[in-house]
Amino acid sequence: MKSNWNYPTTMWVGKDRIKDLSIACKNLNITKPLLVTDSGLAKSKIVINALNNLKEEGILVELYSNVVSNPTGTNVIEGAKYYNKNNCNGVIAFGGGSGLDVGKAIAFMSGQTLPIWDFEDVGDNWTKANSEKIAPIIAVPTTAGTGSETGRASVILNEETGTKNIIFHPKFLPSIVILDPVLTLSLPAKITAATGMDALAHNLEAYCAPGYHPMADGIALQGIKLINDWLFEAVNNGLNIEARLNMLTAASMGSTAFQKGLGAIHSLSHPVNALNNIHHGLSNAIFMPYVLTFNKNVIEQKIIKICDYLELKDRSFDGFISWVMDLRKKLDMPHKLSEVIDEKDFDIDRLSKMALADPSTEGNPKKLTEADMKIMYQHSMTGELFK
Repeated sequence: MKSNWNYPTTMWVGKDRIKDLSIACKNLNITKPLLVTDSGLAKSKIVINALNNLKEEGILVELYSNVVSNPTGTNVIEGAKYYNKNNCNGVIAFGGGSGLDVGKAIAFMSGQTLPIWDFEDVGDNWTKANSEKIAPIIAVPTTAGTGSETGRASVILNEETGTKNIIFHPKFLPSIVILDPVLTLSLPAKITAATGMDALAHNLEAYCAPGYHPMADGIALQGIKLINDWLFEAVNNGLNIEARLNMLTAASMGSTAFQKGLGAIHSLSHPVNALNNIHHGLSNAIFMPYVLTFNKNVIEQKIIKICDYLELKDRSFDGFISWVMDLRKKLDMPHKLSEVIDEKDFDIDRLSKMALADPSTEGNPKKLTEADMKIMYQHSMTGELFK
């Protein structure tokens, strides 16, 4: 199956669509792109083939590959300097969430004079940017998790403060997205599982976020269903093209849906990602049942609607929690945060303050306090769900 979609941006979908990368460049008048990815992926066949294909089509592509797993402001500043030094005129953001987020941020910062932190997603900070100096972006995801390819922001670690900041501008949204399941076939089972749980968290929190956005709700519901139908198959049979395509789709849908909002799963995750270097999808999977049970009294009816849509045997709030717990178990996900973080490295007071200040907190169905964050962290460490 090959398709062209146009929501929220132009998306070229299907097996071997990576071969159309040069066409995407030409459509956007990009004659000298900077391909941004991480150092491991830069040595892979999929990146080497993409670079060679672009050169064969007469496109003078440059490569920046110093991206780290929890991308930093240094990555963005260094990449923007490299972009300008080589007179590039567009960015190909290639990889998982890190490569995509840094690539988008480089395209943005290549033409700005203010520091990147001045554009944190607070109030109308984005209006400070020179919109005419933002380079065109092509996004090529190689994991099915963050959905950054359909997002208007990047999550970047500020090394000085130790916090993950969300940098936002409407033009962060890539102009063309290529969803090619072939690029995800070699993804290890553990990473497939963790990124899949990240996609689930995006769709789930978007659906549960308060506010009126029926389009986001519908997208989120179908995203959850695709994950229910295909994640386990993608983990256990990584060469299944259909499973890989459906998971890529679900990830893009999650990012599209969470324009409505996220919540405490992400609020709790971002600080431990920044301070303890825990994979974002893994931390989302761990926090999921604790946040859901904490929010139970305000989301129960929405969760029951999800149960109905998934046609679960037990169509109740507890039935959905059992589904989440069973999925995590089948994917060999840890149940407790203490399984991945040593208690001596767990600064709960600092983490709770950071979690409350996280922009995702605003979208949580319940209004939260620092004490709420602390008790959710405590439960995630002990493994006790809220009753």
